[in-house]
Formats: sequence, structure tokens, C-alpha cells
Amino acid sequence: MKIIKKILVALLVLLVIIQFFRPEKNISTEPVATTFESETRPGTEIVAILESKCYDCHSNNTEYPWYAEVAPVSFWIDGHIEEGKEHFNVSDWASFDTKKKAHKMEELAEEVEEGKMPEDSYTWMHGNLTEEEKEKLIEWAKKVQKNLEETE
Repeated sequence: MKIIKKILVALLVLLVIIQFFRPEKNISTEPVATTFESETRPGTEIVAILESKCYDCHSNNTEYPWYAEVAPVSFWIDGHIEEGKEHFNVSDWASFDTKKKAHKMEELAEEVEEGKMPEDSYTWMHGNLTEEEKEKLIEWAKKVQKNLEETE
């Protein structure tokens, strides 16, 4: 019993200490998707979907929930954001050539179609896309992809 008590105290101390170490937040004062939205021309419904389900992990600006202030959850969320931005960051859209833009839109459609995006860990707290939202997002992404491929 004494060993369990010592382990619990050590874990509590560790939990308190880790609160003083925070990952850098993904917050930008610049518009994060202006170029992306002006070139891909999503309608208001698509913009609403992107803002509510995509931009937190796929842009240079994240709206953090309250629990992102608590370590170790803050580190877990930071890892998801960094990984999401590595795969597709709408804030970097202007730096992509046409071929890469078309490929990113193809990936977006595939990931949503296969149910890989948004990730399960995101949907637990924020909800998933409805079937209607998925269909609209996929249709829009494929249309943008096709238009980009035609301009190559």
C-alpha cells in the first residue's frame, strides 16, 4: 500500500510540474485562408464546414477549447495540429504550384470519402461531418481538383 501511495503522490507532483511547460500555440493574426478560399471558391456552406471541422488543424490559426490548457492534453493537441499542418495547411496555399494544389484537393476528397478526416479523436469532442456535409465537401473538392488539372 505504501508503494502505491508513493507512486500516486509522484504522479500528482509530475502532473502539477508539467502544467508549467506549454507547447507554442498555433495562433495567427493574419487571415489564414484568404488565398485558399479566393482560389477554390467554396460556397458559404463549404466555408462553414471548413471553419468548423478543418481549419483548426489545417491552418495557421487554431481556436483552442478550454481543455487545451491542461497538460498533457495540450501536448497531444499540439501534436495533432502539427501533423495536420504537415499534410495540408490552407495557410500555405499560395506557395503550392497548380499540380500540388490539385493533389491536395484530391487528398482532401479521398480522406473525407474514406472517413479518415476529420480524425476520430477530433470528432469525439467536436462532432463528425454529417453525410450531407461529406457529400458537399467531396463534390466541391473534386470540382476544384478538376478545374486545377485543366489549367495545368
